[in-house]
Amino acid sequence: MSASSEPFEWSRPVEFYETDLAGIAHFSNFYRWMESAEHAYLRSRDIELHSGGIGWPRVNATADFKKPVKFGDLIRVQVTVAEVRTRSVRYHFKFLINNDSEAIHALGEMTSVCVDLATMSAVEIPAEIYAKIR
Repeated sequence: MSASSEPFEWSRPVEFYETDLAGIAHFSNFYRWMESAEHAYLRSRDIELHSGGIGWPRVNATADFKKPVKFGDLIRVQVTVAEVRTRSVRYHFKFLINNDSEAIHALGEMTSVCVDLATMSAVEIPAEIYAKIR
C-alpha cells in the first residue's frame, strides 16, 4: 500500500570525524543518517525499536549524492514513508542543510522488513504499528 505522509525532519550538525581531509562528509554517513532519521521518525510515532520480539533490519538502501555536505553544516534529513506493505516499509529521504529548503544535497531510499527476532524470519507488521506508520 502506498503511503503519503508529510515529511518528518531529523537534524544535527555534521561532526569533524564524519568528514574527509577536504572537510566534506564521507558518503557512508548518509546511510547512518538515514537510519538515525528512521529511528527518530518511529519514536515520534510511539513505535519502540526491537520491542515485542520484532526488529527492523534493512534489506535495501540507496543514495544519490547531489552536493557536498561539510563539517559544521546542520544536516536536515526529511523522512517520508513511501510504501507500507504487510511485512516491510520503504522510506524516502531528502538531505538538506542549514536553513536552505531548496538545495537538495542527497536523496536516499531504504527498505526495512519486520522480523521475528528469535527466528530472523519476516513477519507481518503488527496491526498497531501498521496503523501508526500508515
